[in-house]
Amino acid sequence: SADEFPVYDGVIEPYMQIDVGSSLEGVVDLIKTERSQIVMKGEPLVILESSVEEATVKRAVVQMEVMGEVLLEQEKLAFAQRSHNRVEGLVKSNAVSTQKQDEAATEVKFASYRLQKVRDNKHLAEMDLKRAQALLDLRTIRSPISGVVVERFVSPGEFVDNQPLLKIAQMDPLRVEVIIPSAMFGKITPGMKAQIRPELDIHGSGYTATV
Repeated sequence: SADEFPVYDGVIEPYMQIDVGSSLEGVVDLIKTERSQIVMKGEPLVILESSVEEATVKRAVVQMEVMGEVLLEQEKLAFAQRSHNRVEGLVKSNAVSTQKQDEAATEVKFASYRLQKVRDNKHLAEMDLKRAQALLDLRTIRSPISGVVVERFVSPGEFVDNQPLLKIAQMDPLRVEVIIPSAMFGKITPGMKAQIRPELDIHGSGYTATV
């Protein structure tokens, strides 16, 4: 009966609404979504002009080609070590002077130093590439949640600086706020169920909500 199941008015709201912004300033190059469009978490929304960052990434990729130098220096060190071993054997038989022995040992040290230097350069190039790629990725603003685009604040070609670009509403789950008499205070507890009937109920059976 109506007394057992009282009806109260209320409103259905998104679980949350957020303004999506950028940590960088720049010119909007491309907007990949429109108002009322459903977007997924991590999906690209806005791309800022990034020609400088793209060029920096390409330059860092070229610097990474020092891998070939690493292999070359490894071969040079291996050759120096083999030569040193041969000289050591000849020194024992007095076939070469101790000067040749010192020269061979010095060449091993130099080859080892050159190899370490190239390895260090390669490591620095890897770090530069990661940094350049990270800066480029920041030019693409992605959705922090899955939801619906409620509003778009900017257009392509517009300069943005610490301002909201889009508003997104998370629609799953939804929040239901109901206005009830003060006499019900203390009678509603977490975990209780309620039947929700939207004004536009497509299915006609309503939905079950949990306090």
